Amino acid sequence: MSILDEGIRCLKCKKPRCSQFCPVSTPIPDVVNNFLEGNIMEAGRILFENNPLSAITSVVCPHENNCYGHCVLGAKGAPIEFYKIEQYISQLYLDAVKLTPPPSNGIRVAVIGAGPAGIYASIRLALKGYYVTLFESKEKIGGVLRFGIPDFRLPNTIVDKYARILNDLGVHFKPNTFVGATTMLTDLFDDGYKAVFVAVGTAKPNRLGLLGENLGHVCYAVDFLRSPLSYNLGKNIVVIGAGNVAVDAARMAIRCAPGSDVIMMNNLDEEDMTGTKHELEMARIDGVKFVQLRSTLRIREKDILAVRVEKTVNEDGSKSYEEEMGNREYIPADNVIIAVGQGPQGAVLSETKVTRTARGLVDVDEEGNTSIPGVFAAGDVVTGPKTVVQAIASAREICDRIEKYCEEN
Repeated sequence: MSILDEGIRCLKCKKPRCSQFCPVSTPIPDVVNNFLEGNIMEAGRILFENNPLSAITSVVCPHENNCYGHCVLGAKGAPIEFYKIEQYISQLYLDAVKLTPPPSNGIRVAVIGAGPAGIYASIRLALKGYYVTLFESKEKIGGVLRFGIPDFRLPNTIVDKYARILNDLGVHFKPNTFVGATTMLTDLFDDGYKAVFVAVGTAKPNRLGLLGENLGHVCYAVDFLRSPLSYNLGKNIVVIGAGNVAVDAARMAIRCAPGSDVIMMNNLDEEDMTGTKHELEMARIDGVKFVQLRSTLRIREKDILAVRVEKTVNEDGSKSYEEEMGNREYIPADNVIIAVGQGPQGAVLSETKVTRTARGLVDVDEEGNTSIPGVFAAGDVVTGPKTVVQAIASAREICDRIEKYCEEN
């Protein structure tokens, strides 16, 4: 079905559930109406003003949990695939729009981290006249968009378009700058920055804490996805994890090592896996195999020692998983990729004045303030790994507070 047919099928609800369950409240009926009337650039403007990164979120959002999954037509038939309309409009708009920076308000703001939250904040603040400097430890913008999501899911050509947008708006991009090493957060105030927004994400992989984790054939998914061609993968590849990062690593491994056997192994059954149904289905189509209800005990040179896990549904409906200690087995593994979550790194870990939670995340109050006056934080570095659109939604709230802080101080 074409995107035009999808637009025609849309009911343009007065109280759209699709918008209600979108983390950034995309005004979907307005966009669809303009699209059907031929006002493509107006539809693009609406999307961009609501969420400048709509060209990205329309591709990588877990649509089944957001607009698509809450469309009223889904109760009796096929929901509207609005995200396909959004992809078309947003990418067309990005290619055509020529943005110019507004008059400067003379206020400097530093944004640390050029991932989705940092890119959003830089665009939003620049459009309000702020003098924005975007600091990034890598050589290019994107963060997880470039170095964490495989190119076959999100082409880097889309991410690259935002480098032009930032440049057109006068944002100063400072690459290869690890804030927390030579430059500390508090140093930025000495150079006239009135506020600092920390959006460094969670790029530090969590460990399993098992014997064999430091062997040469073992790596972490976030490192593997950053430069997959750097790794020599064997015939039997095991990805330990149950989320979308594990799925991305498994699908990338299939592409990097044609003819290999790639297994996703975790201690859950399929219905409790945290990866979205769509991504899990795509992994199966690619040829990834699943080994469920296995808990890793030890990693060895050619295999993994695992123990079977039994699932129990309790009387209150909750679920628990317990290892069957006597039921062990060996899973062949020439290479092991670990994908069991991530934590923060960078500026937050080096800056001793930033208070952190027990999980090592940045501790903020309800206004997004850190323990350093004028330093705000949002996104994964505060909540732990979430979706791209959730990071953008939290950055939008913090931008409101940064503007208020700059006006009052």
